[in-house]
Amino acid sequence: MITLPACPKCNSEYTYEDSGMYICPECAHEWPAQQAATESAEESGKVYRDSAGNVLQDGDTVTVIKDLKLKGSGGTIKVGTKVKNIRLVDSDHDIDCKIDGFGAMSLKSEFVKKA
Repeated sequence: MITLPACPKCNSEYTYEDSGMYICPECAHEWPAQQAATESAEESGKVYRDSAGNVLQDGDTVTVIKDLKLKGSGGTIKVGTKVKNIRLVDSDHDIDCKIDGFGAMSLKSEFVKKA
């Protein structure tokens, strides 16, 4: 038996497929069948990307692409600083790492490039 996805608008389980579209009879919401497949792939795990769009993984080495001022200590992480063995986290900052001379810190993936 084929299992169809629940309606993304009202969570009704009574959806049906017609001409490549999923239709909900309760709220009349329609969405493409391909969109449902893409959304289920995205829900399976968050994909972290660097500033250039490359996919990041735990243990990667990245390079800082702009000067980052540190709050509290007054230091600055310079452009081109390499950060080894990153760890991806689901937080307001995407990357936990240790930077030589600065210690443990969190970075946003938009400010790094995969090396």
